Amino acid sequence: MKAFQGIPASDGIAIGPIFYLKRVEVEVKATTVEDPAAEWARLEAALAAARAEIEALAASAQQVGTGEAAIFEAHRMFLDDPALLDAVHARIREEKQNAEAAWNAAIQDYAAMLESLDDPLFRARAADLRDVGERVLRRLAGVAESTARPTVPSVILAAELTPSDTIQLDRELVLAFCTAGGGPTSHAAILARALGRPAVVGLGPAVLALKPGTTVIVDGRAGQVVADPDATTLAEALQRQAASAAALTQAQARASAPAITRDGHRIEVVANLGAASEVGEALAHGAEGVGLLRTEFLFLDRHTPPDENEQVAAYQAILSALKADGRTDRPLIIRTLDIGGDKPVPYINLGAEMNPFLGVRGLRLGLVYRDLLKTQLRAILRAGAVGRTLVMFPMTTTLEEVRAAKALLEEARAELETAGLSHHLDGVGIMVEVPAAALLADKLAPELNFFSLGTNDLTQYTMAADRTNASVAPLADGLHPAVLRLIERTAQAAHAAGAWCGVCGELAGDPVAVPILVGLGVDELSMAPAAIPQVKEIVRSLSLTEARELAQKALDLASADEVRRLVLSRPTA
Repeated sequence: MKAFQGIPASDGIAIGPIFYLKRVEVEVKATTVEDPAAEWARLEAALAAARAEIEALAASAQQVGTGEAAIFEAHRMFLDDPALLDAVHARIREEKQNAEAAWNAAIQDYAAMLESLDDPLFRARAADLRDVGERVLRRLAGVAESTARPTVPSVILAAELTPSDTIQLDRELVLAFCTAGGGPTSHAAILARALGRPAVVGLGPAVLALKPGTTVIVDGRAGQVVADPDATTLAEALQRQAASAAALTQAQARASAPAITRDGHRIEVVANLGAASEVGEALAHGAEGVGLLRTEFLFLDRHTPPDENEQVAAYQAILSALKADGRTDRPLIIRTLDIGGDKPVPYINLGAEMNPFLGVRGLRLGLVYRDLLKTQLRAILRAGAVGRTLVMFPMTTTLEEVRAAKALLEEARAELETAGLSHHLDGVGIMVEVPAAALLADKLAPELNFFSLGTNDLTQYTMAADRTNASVAPLADGLHPAVLRLIERTAQAAHAAGAWCGVCGELAGDPVAVPILVGLGVDELSMAPAAIPQVKEIVRSLSLTEARELAQKALDLASADEVRRLVLSRPTA
């Protein structure tokens, strides 16, 4: 029996044999070519073939419906990226490199740049870029893609997983995901949460030494994988798995009911979404609205920004989907564009930054590109005329930023009024992701209707630890008392000003964190749809009085591990 510790990525317990999903690697040999034009033609043919493959995968992804179609659209955009193609062309034309070497060098340079960024979302995109790069290399080398797939229910083990790996898997045969690399925002983690499968990432390279077929226990809550468990360990895991399955079945059956504590306190439970196509799944899991609509899907992987009408149509499509069953009270909280100058968006050029994660991003970028933000605000206001809509500004730090954003919002509103265009807005809030905003929450709250705590970034900024880095990932735990104290301070400031406070980071869907968050005064929890039924059941099991007592005890502890032990040792109703 051997245990591997990684990063928890998706809750649950799975037991089964390993299926080792290996990539077909192409050996790249650098040679000098006599005819650069012919070599460029070879590359263009490989790009065309890869583009056709990606379009076919995107069509398959549309049928699966877990958001991967948008990822494959990003893959296609990589193939058409002018900067990337110019770099390859220069290597072939000026240095007379063969197509394989030129393409691979450019891909590796671009991927290394993405991996050097502090933004975990863009570090994750480096894997997507390498996926595209390998697809083209296979075409150049005439090497077929591996078709080996599990034929029995299995735990998928890989160095790292890409959409190209997972789109061809039979989802019914996937018990769990385990990866040597990656973090909570990697594709494996996102897909596992979307499918409701356990996942542990960042296990380290040693886990790849396990032989295919080895029986493993995957504990997605503890972030642990146990290989070749002894009889006692296996029996205990089977018992926990059965209890968990029964609880999830009950939770799903009651998913549409509100989350009310035993002593009558209601917590709103809503979904984090990235596209209109995800609304149906969210409602099926019991979402009471959308607590975070990421609007980046409208802005990324294109050469010009979306115009106002395109955005209005996208937002209204989501509002219509939220009312499909006749309910008209479900909220849609739209986060304005949350990117920084580090992101490869052709129409935004802020120059190089030494540390983009601490640079011009979120609202800061919006206040630099005022026309871009104002167009989005006009679209949000117009969409609000047909449904309950709120706007939320990301990466907000100071009172001056809040007032500048509100002034731009009023400017957009005045323009719509003058133009005679219908508009409405039900609230204005900010994401609290920076410790400074939490510490100054009492100054910010009177200007706003709500706060939404982005605990992923708040934790990283507070603990100075990147959750995608396995070496420091244990530090980046949102249950650390330092983070919890900021959450409490933010909630108290909101309530004192007559506003409300939500959480939209990964912590909101963490079963261990829910009792603490309720006790700290959080009013709303927003998460991946698959987590909603279980979170609602946890809220129903609590009393607000007990949750408050538990939270106060947690604030007095010294580490996240102590907080987790406190929660897991509490008596349940």
